[in-house]
Order: sequence, then C-alpha cells, then structure tokens
Amino acid sequence: MKEIRQPSWQVALVPIMSTLAILMVQILVFKGAPHIPLILGIGITAIFGILHGHKWSGLQQGMLSSVSVALPVLGIFMVVGMTIGTWIASGTVPFLTKVGLEILTPTGFLPLTCIICAIVSVFTGTSWGTVGTIGLALLGIGESLGIPSYFTAGAVVSGAWFGDKMSPLSDTTNFTAAITGTNLYTHMRNMLPTTFPALVISLIIYTYLGSAYTSTLAELGNVETLDKLLSESFVLNLWVLLPPLVIGICIWKKVEPMPCMFLGVFTASLVAFFVQGMPVNEILQVMMSGYVSDSGNPAIDTLLSKGGIMSMTWVITLIMIAMAFGGVLQKTGCFDAILSSVMPFLKGRIGLVFATMFATVSFNFASNAFIAYTIPGRMFTPAFRGQGFSSCNVSRILEDGATMSAPLIPWNSGAVFVSGTLGIPTVLYAPFAFCNWISFLINLFWGLTGWFIPKASEAEIQNWCQQKALILRDGNIIEATPENTQYLISK
Repeated sequence: MKEIRQPSWQVALVPIMSTLAILMVQILVFKGAPHIPLILGIGITAIFGILHGHKWSGLQQGMLSSVSVALPVLGIFMVVGMTIGTWIASGTVPFLTKVGLEILTPTGFLPLTCIICAIVSVFTGTSWGTVGTIGLALLGIGESLGIPSYFTAGAVVSGAWFGDKMSPLSDTTNFTAAITGTNLYTHMRNMLPTTFPALVISLIIYTYLGSAYTSTLAELGNVETLDKLLSESFVLNLWVLLPPLVIGICIWKKVEPMPCMFLGVFTASLVAFFVQGMPVNEILQVMMSGYVSDSGNPAIDTLLSKGGIMSMTWVITLIMIAMAFGGVLQKTGCFDAILSSVMPFLKGRIGLVFATMFATVSFNFASNAFIAYTIPGRMFTPAFRGQGFSSCNVSRILEDGATMSAPLIPWNSGAVFVSGTLGIPTVLYAPFAFCNWISFLINLFWGLTGWFIPKASEAEIQNWCQQKALILRDGNIIEATPENTQYLISK
C-alpha cells in the first residue's frame, strides 16, 4: 500500500494558486464563468493528491462528502427561484414596487431608495433581482429628479445587499451558514451588530446627500406611468401581502428555511390562482421557468420577467463545483498544511478575525463570492472552534468580506451584473455603496475590541460533537468529540 505523504504549506499552495491563476484569466481576460476553471482545479488537485499517495476513490469520497454539506442549501436555492417567480405572479412584488414608488419624495429619495431596496431584497432574498427590478426603476426616477445616477446606484446596491444578507430566503445567507455549520437564525442574529449600524450610518449620509435636491413631484411623470402599468397588469389588493405575511410569521416562529419558503410559495400560488386568475398549469410553469411579462412595455417586462428553478442553475452548479474543489483540497491535506503553518501567528481573536477577512476578500478579488465563502470558510472555521469561538463569527466575516464586497469589485460577477443592469461603472457607484464597505470596517472594529464576538455555548460545542465537526487543536485538525472539546467547556 502506497504511503500517503502530507504536503508542506509551500507545496499545498500549488494547486490553489494554479487554480486561482486560471480563474483570473477566465474572469478578467475571457470574461467567462468560473465553473470550468474550478473543474480544472479539481483535476489539478486530484493529480497532486495521487502523486502524494492518495487513491482516486478516497479523493472522490472527499468531494462527495463536501458537496453533501451543501445539498440542503441547493434545495433552498431551487425554492428561492420558485419564490421569486410565484411572488411576481401573485402580485406581491408588483404591489411592493407600487407602494415604494408612491412614498418617494425628492429630498428623501436616496435614503428611501436604500430602504425600499432593502425591504424588497429581504422579502425576495435576491440582491440581483432587486437591482434588476425596483433598482432599475428607481434609477430612472432619480435621473428625472436631477440626482446623480451614481448616488442612486450606490443607494440601490446598499439596500439590495443589506436585504440579501439579512434574508432567510437568500442563497448567500443560507450557504455561509451551511459552510460553517451555523444555525441560520443564529447567523442572521449575529450579523446585526455589523449590518444594522452600517445601514443607519448609510441612511444618515444619504439623507445629507439628498438634502441638496428639491425637485418637485411634478417631475415624477415616469413614476405615474409605471404605477399605472402595474395596476393594469395585476390585481393589487391586500390579499397579495399574504406570502410575505406567512414568511414573516415563519421567521418569527423560527421555522426552518425550507418549509418556511415552501409555505411562501404555496401561499403565493393560491393568491396567483384566486386573486390574479392564473391557471394551475401556468403557475407550475412559473415555478420552473420563472414569470414572463408580456405587457408590451419594455420597462415592465424587464422588471417582472424573473425567477423559476432554472434561473438558479448557474449558482447551483457553481456551488457544487466549488464545494467539490474544497473537498479535494481538504482530503489531500492542503488546508491542514496551510492552516497549521499560519496558526502560530494567529493565536487570539484579532489574528483570526483579520486573517479570515483578508483571505475572504482576497479570494473574492481573485475569483467569485461562492469560492470566497468555500475556501476560507472551510479553512478557518476549525481554527475559530479550536479557540472556543462560535462558528457564527466566521459566517459573519464571510458575509461582510465576500457578500458585501462583491458589487464593489469591478470584475466580480456581482459588480458586472450591477454595472451591466444599471449602466453605471463600478468605480463610480462603489464609493457611494456605503452600507457595503462600512459593515466590513465595523466587523474589523469588533474584532479589535472583542465586542460582539461570541464564544461558543456549551450547546453549540455539543452540536459540534454530534456532527463530528472539525476543530483545530495543537496544530492538528481533528473531529470534535466530548473528550477533545472538554477544555472549551471548562474555560
């Protein structure tokens, strides 16, 4: 039997850096998707592992084990696609859009834009969907008021990504919780100390910036046009608020995400059938392929043609490939070698927080947000556990470092989508997406002070043992057991 040799940290970096180089060429030069470079990265890492004594069957099992962690989240993504489609078909999203447009005032336009996008994003779970719908409409309104488009785009991005980050329907929120083994609602609650202050500060700045603009409401002719078209296309009464009401009750009762969203889809389907008069076969088609608006008005059709399971396949396949890549890196010992080499310099809270944030942002600059969740998440979560810190600290850093920075990096898929949809270069709107970069700074501040950096509870440590979660102890990554975690409970 061939002996398995553990790589040094320098050698362990070879498959990671090789894959990152291919990724950067694909994304920056060829403007392509990251899927194929990651598959090539899996091949490179597998060859690396075989040369170090691993068998293919073992590497394959490592990939399958890693992908299995994400399976519940992949199911949630499918339901998110169904949610977006049915919420449009039921009239829920059009109603929220209509109400948001009606409460706008010129001087309060920027803070209200941020708030409206945050609300829509929380209830739909998609920053991209919010930007491509209500965000696009608000951009046109802002231009009619004489407000610089990059101000408006910054407010749209701040609100949309705040809502995405704080929504139980969001793919990124569910994935970061899953990758770190954190309960979804614990993860959401622990994000409040960075996200809520960032939003409040942003709203204050937007209010100050918007105070210089005092256009009259008479200039809002395009608002009235959009309002009329929405009213003509849908029955907009209070019944259409049933889906978000059901979701709100589920969140309050802490219902698990999957049944929570299924109830939202089911309720929206009933509203679409009884209130909007949509046939059952069309509702099922909306769940699969999304809602397709054919009003004849380009703005409305762009606004409302969204959702469906098929709209989520790009993200679902990327997550599966990224998780497989993370699994083969774990199996070949690359993560262990790198983490063991840097841990002597990362003893304590400050080193862990700053190193995890740096790694997350670096991977986001070099590749894609989901890769920035996967590799730093799998690499640093055992280190946090080994020092007695709750894994929800890692999930929050992943969100602040990757989710919030995605629309600020010109070549990242988030920024490409925003700039392409709104027609505003990233370098112009990014400085005014205050919520995105302020939450990043607040997270680092809490890391320095120790405030809002929770320790793991005894119940969480017991859960690690039940799940056989990985912890870093004495320079080695091991599975958590009641015996080897006793020192954490006794601290």
